[in-house]
Amino acid sequence: MADPIVWCDIPVLDLNRAIRFYSAVLGREVGKHEFGGATLGVLPHNEGEVSGCLVAGAAAKPSDRGVMIYLNANGRLDEAVAAVTPNGGSVIEPKHPIGPFGFRAIIIDSEGNRVALHSD
Repeated sequence: MADPIVWCDIPVLDLNRAIRFYSAVLGREVGKHEFGGATLGVLPHNEGEVSGCLVAGAAAKPSDRGVMIYLNANGRLDEAVAAVTPNGGSVIEPKHPIGPFGFRAIIIDSEGNRVALHSD
């Protein structure tokens, strides 16, 4: 069966600030690319992997109450959480177990979105 999630758009207010934040938290560079006249921050991924992008614009409104995505911080969750506050975010729930599904931390990113960081 194919992955049920194929892509995500994370709304941002300041694209450059969000690129810096996600590059620091993910420990990999977020690329800045032009697509169809729009500038996006593309989250790091390999060919065939599910990923997403950072989107700024009139229709992009960050929220701490909407859908929560889980970003892969496997093997480096402590480092990812440590990078949140110095890069303009906040930690809502520090690292905690989620049963047989590993661990997560819930954060607010530099733009005001609620996001989970996940690790086995």
